[in-house]
Amino acid sequence: MTAHKVASRDEWLAARRDLLAAEKELTRRSDELALRRLELPWVPVENEYVFETDTGPKTLAGLFDGRSQLLVYHFMFGPEDTEGCPSCSLSADHFDGPAVHLNQRDVTFTSISRAPLERLEAYKERMGWKFSWVSSLGSDFNFDFNVSFTEEQHQTSGEYNFAPIEQPWYELPGMSAFALEDGVVYHTYSSFSRGGDVLMGLYQLLDRMPKGRNEDGYEHHPMEWVRRHDDYEGAHA
Repeated sequence: MTAHKVASRDEWLAARRDLLAAEKELTRRSDELALRRLELPWVPVENEYVFETDTGPKTLAGLFDGRSQLLVYHFMFGPEDTEGCPSCSLSADHFDGPAVHLNQRDVTFTSISRAPLERLEAYKERMGWKFSWVSSLGSDFNFDFNVSFTEEQHQTSGEYNFAPIEQPWYELPGMSAFALEDGVVYHTYSSFSRGGDVLMGLYQLLDRMPKGRNEDGYEHHPMEWVRRHDDYEGAHA
């Protein structure tokens, strides 16, 4: 017999309608925040960053690929790493599907990491991904956007998610949006930490299951259960 509360269909329906009212309020609030994001001021990007891509070096403006908007995922994959971060890999499992639809709305999507391009390409092939992924190795891009940290910062402090952080990891995740107008690139938005949940549709599904995310009991971090999709027992690459 389950220890969870059990009710009649009518009792469940009353509770569900009550929850629906709260869900609708959350949706309305989310729509309001989306409008506030559009009202954020834009900041010109003055540095001339150069990235290694599978078609040769490109500037940040070149990554737009002929469109006026660019969405960047800051993927945790440092110069010394041999494979990508498991939680970033979970996010990346969601990238290929939306890419063609983003293109139709004048948006180019790319992932950026500091690992050498050949290592990114090899890992992408292993995972079966198709999305654009470029290397920022040799530029200050990751450091300027507060997702990579020096040895000194790793030992002391840095800034992440718009606040000071003590002893950050060398690499941390996030996403940033950019606009291109009249040849000028503007930084328009960035989101870090839990702000990246929007990229993981898996969590939206788990949040609607009887056990939810089911992440209680992990000693260090609730996402300790996450593995690269070919690392789960019985999984196929």
